[in-house]
Amino acid sequence: MKINCLASSSEGNCYHISDGNSQLLLECGIKLKDIRKSGIKLTEIDGCLITHEHKDHSKFASEIVEYTHIYASKGTLESVNLKSYKYRSDVVQVNKQFKVSTFEIIPFEVKHDAKEPLGFLIYSTSTKEKLLFATDTYYIFNRFKGLNYIMVECNYSKDILLKNIDNGFIDKVVAKRLLESHFELENVKDFLKAQDLSKCVAIYLLHLSSGNSDEARFKKEIMELTGIPVYVCKK
Repeated sequence: MKINCLASSSEGNCYHISDGNSQLLLECGIKLKDIRKSGIKLTEIDGCLITHEHKDHSKFASEIVEYTHIYASKGTLESVNLKSYKYRSDVVQVNKQFKVSTFEIIPFEVKHDAKEPLGFLIYSTSTKEKLLFATDTYYIFNRFKGLNYIMVECNYSKDILLKNIDNGFIDKVVAKRLLESHFELENVKDFLKAQDLSKCVAIYLLHLSSGNSDEARFKKEIMELTGIPVYVCKK
């Protein structure tokens, strides 16, 4: 499976995956022209999965839907308001599998300050590979087996965040939201330790905070923990 991180920050999020037969967009928080710049043909995209309604993940849903179906929770779709393209916006539910071309997808519950956020477990019937995609969450209940690829948020480190609060670099209200809605480094480690990583060949860290993270440190610590190659999505 090929994974392409097009954008991964509070400014916008979008990822592209392909199994050689089918293509998916994960999130649509960047302009279509920026997606096209990467060489992606929107008319060849089989579907777009959206985790939740926050603008850095869904801002351009009304434009992407002109080219492909959008799959998201009822709460997300109600928030992004695609009434004129209702026939191309599909409601998906936690633990109920659906299929998009050669991809079989199971949505799962995540915890975030959004209406009905989801993560996605994606299986390719073509390559027989399994990918986990989870971003913007502070906790994941599920335990997964046989994962080949993990794309997971690693937004901040608590020690960096607290130091920034002490130094007056970040507002306490903003910091409180981070603590209550995003995946912290140590929580990511605990999540990974609880998973079956025996078949995992790559871990992608997503959505790093611009001021409360440390790319080199996060990559090093996750690699030391898992022994698996780690890539940081930062565009």
